Amino acid sequence: MEIRLADVRRRVVSYVFLLVFLLAGLTGVTIVSATAAPLEVTSYKMAGDAAHMRVVMNFDREPEPRWFLLRGPHRLVIDLPDAHFSLDAKELKARGLIRSVRYGRIGEGASRLILATKGPFVVDKVDIAANEDTPGYRLSIDLTAASERQFEEALAVQAQTTGSTTTPGAEPAIQEKRAEKRFTIVIDPGHGGIDGGAEGLHGTVEKSITLAFSRQLRERLVGEGKYDVYLTRDKDEFLRLDERVRIARQHEADLFISIHADTIRLKGIRGATVYTVSDKASDAEAQALADRENLSDKLAGIEIEEENHEVADILIELIRRETHNFSLKFAHSLVGELSDTVGLINNPHRSAGFRVLKAPDVPSVLIELGYLSNPEDEEQLRDPDWRGKAAESIARAVDAFAAARMAVGG
Repeated sequence: MEIRLADVRRRVVSYVFLLVFLLAGLTGVTIVSATAAPLEVTSYKMAGDAAHMRVVMNFDREPEPRWFLLRGPHRLVIDLPDAHFSLDAKELKARGLIRSVRYGRIGEGASRLILATKGPFVVDKVDIAANEDTPGYRLSIDLTAASERQFEEALAVQAQTTGSTTTPGAEPAIQEKRAEKRFTIVIDPGHGGIDGGAEGLHGTVEKSITLAFSRQLRERLVGEGKYDVYLTRDKDEFLRLDERVRIARQHEADLFISIHADTIRLKGIRGATVYTVSDKASDAEAQALADRENLSDKLAGIEIEEENHEVADILIELIRRETHNFSLKFAHSLVGELSDTVGLINNPHRSAGFRVLKAPDVPSVLIELGYLSNPEDEEQLRDPDWRGKAAESIARAVDAFAAARMAVGG
């Protein structure tokens, strides 16, 4: 029997939250006596991007935190006994998924730290451990961007476990939203803003072509009346690669399609290519393309912080593998549909380590519509009629993929 990705994802969210709340000691804050010295918070650091963040706080002795979620805006609240914060202001600046950091005393014998985020999230892990090489303890928290439904599910688990942040009728509302959810597609027009991408022989700019095509594809898919379709950008703006991934996860996408139109040194090469993600590139050209696309953030003056989060649960790894298999299935169908209407490059399905395709639970592909370095491809890419034919082929592949997924409840 094929494992359903949505069911596995929901089980992971519920089990992880229930386990973490129990382990985090959510029975209340331990109030220290008036004569005890305040807990010393000696450092605060956070690293990651808009899709994943890790927060690490160091203490002079073992802390006894209580944490919970709040909405409007989305926040993670960490309550501590009376604490003295000795923190570097530079480490508190907004970055990645974190919009703001605030802290201070909230009354006699209690302190609080509040992390406001850019959107809904889930708490993957909360861990307290003694430092290996220095005195004291550290508190580590891993956050991952998520959909609004996943955040509401976490609130429901929180209410059942602790009785806090409860909303009357929350669970029925979640169930109703779940039943109404339609197959969701997020289309990602590559580049934008300061990052114009490739430029054609006659001045065609990649960011304009990808946006124009993405709008046509969205119109075609919306016209069927059975999909929810979103663009990561609907204007000429710069988006970090991890922001594109976060948007896909926030909409709980069932499919993510990133649209590009690159250039290549050999001007005689032309045709469309479909890419999926892999740790090892299928060929040198795919690796070179991934390297160029992954430099998007750096070209815009943004420091790229690579992550190396360990997989904490075998179910998470199961989701990654299943997602990759679904991506491969869609890519195969896509190549078949495009071959009937759009010229394809030799070996049209390729793979490399594209950062924008790395959402662990969203099947994802990157489509190079053609090469702007080739005059015939550039002319086609500028032609709305040709773009319409290409959009029609992609839509047929989406129809087949969505029908197969919905048939098994995934």
